[in-house]
Amino acid sequence: MKDGFRMSVIPLPFEFVIFRRPVSCQAKSKGLKEWKNFVRSEVKKFWEAYSPIQDTNLQLTIVYFCDENPLDTDNIIKPIQDALVGLVFENDSLISDVDSHRRFISGSMDVFGLSSMMLIHAMLSSLLTKQESVYVKVSESQHEENTYE
Repeated sequence: MKDGFRMSVIPLPFEFVIFRRPVSCQAKSKGLKEWKNFVRSEVKKFWEAYSPIQDTNLQLTIVYFCDENPLDTDNIIKPIQDALVGLVFENDSLISDVDSHRRFISGSMDVFGLSSMMLIHAMLSSLLTKQESVYVKVSESQHEENTYE
């Protein structure tokens, strides 16, 4: 952000990678707070020039590239989502859809059919370094309200 100016055009989908093992929502408060602050500081590098999204149903997609002792994927969603509140989106109630995946970095993974270069980068980095990472994408929800598919 330069001189207090914020851009109004929101770059969706917005993707980023956290090159670190995630923290569970069940972690002790100090570790959880440090994790949220770390995620927020990483996101600020790319999002600071934009205003938080308002009045749009959003989808949060998470792919956790993990070692042999993974965290439960449902426990890593909320801390990441909370770190984005007030920065990427105004309120976490805007998240109407969540898509979460866990992939073992020791196993084989197929890059064919992946549409995101950021996702491919996260996957390959984890495979090559054997370090856990989390790919995150915030996009506009494709589902109409009150429809169930």
